[in-house]
Amino acid sequence: MDQRKPPRRLAREENTLATMIGMYCRDHHGTVGQPDVAGGLCEECAALLDYARSRLGRCPFGLAKPTCAKCTTHCYKPAMREQVRAVMRYAGPRMLKEHPLLAAAHLTDGCRKTPPR
Repeated sequence: MDQRKPPRRLAREENTLATMIGMYCRDHHGTVGQPDVAGGLCEECAALLDYARSRLGRCPFGLAKPTCAKCTTHCYKPAMREQVRAVMRYAGPRMLKEHPLLAAAHLTDGCRKTPPR
């Protein structure tokens, strides 16, 4: 079984996603940092992060993937897609202040064109 780390860009995208979900959960559910909550996320946000990680790992574009907002193939179930959109709408503008390097990298990734499938 291959246990290599994901490529840097995909690892950064996963980290950005986890950070945004963490910010959303902290401000909407107040659970980040509570010792009785696994990983510092509520169950709903932890499930969303697990789902998003699994979708990221199975992206048909691989290393050439654009950001999900610009992608022509939607891997997420409609309900999960709406949850991720809500997280992005909330956390996106706040990322510039709290995590400027991740935000800048995400904005740069957003300039990528979707490759043909």
